[in-house]
Amino acid sequence: MPPAGEEHDDAGLDLARSIARGMAGTRRTTKKKYPARPGSRPARSDPKASGAHPDDRDPQLLDSTIGRLIADQGWATDVRVHGVFTRWEHLVGAEVAQHCTPEGFDDGKLVVRTDSTAWATEMKLLAPTVLRRLNQELGDGTVRIIDVTGPRLPHWKKGRLSVRDGRGPRDTYG
Repeated sequence: MPPAGEEHDDAGLDLARSIARGMAGTRRTTKKKYPARPGSRPARSDPKASGAHPDDRDPQLLDSTIGRLIADQGWATDVRVHGVFTRWEHLVGAEVAQHCTPEGFDDGKLVVRTDSTAWATEMKLLAPTVLRRLNQELGDGTVRIIDVTGPRLPHWKKGRLSVRDGRGPRDTYG
């Protein structure tokens, strides 16, 4: 087909191509000299059908198809990092994994949430070891920094009895 905006010339190569395309999908109407054997397959006339050798139109294995999708989209690093999230206990140990969980990964920065401030301090001390182990698993330089955050604490800024700019419940517990 000619590009948009150009005139179509029926007298040249375009005409020959369009005739060839039109003839490719049609069956011959002349009678064959010899009749077909019973149970034999008719001649293939579909130019889009797969041949004897494998190509992209054949059924593909799910593993190779997903691998190609991940590579095309540029998700390889993210998939590997999130694979580490599932093996977190194996990488850091059962005791640390009970108290520290990975929450996110973005641009070389792994965010790890702890369930107490004591474990946040412990994780900050373990960070160089964990960083080295992660880079052994994922490839050198994949994780550049581990950002350790403490537990999510409740806030008391809601409700009808809250006080603006108040100190909060400092000495109401314990």
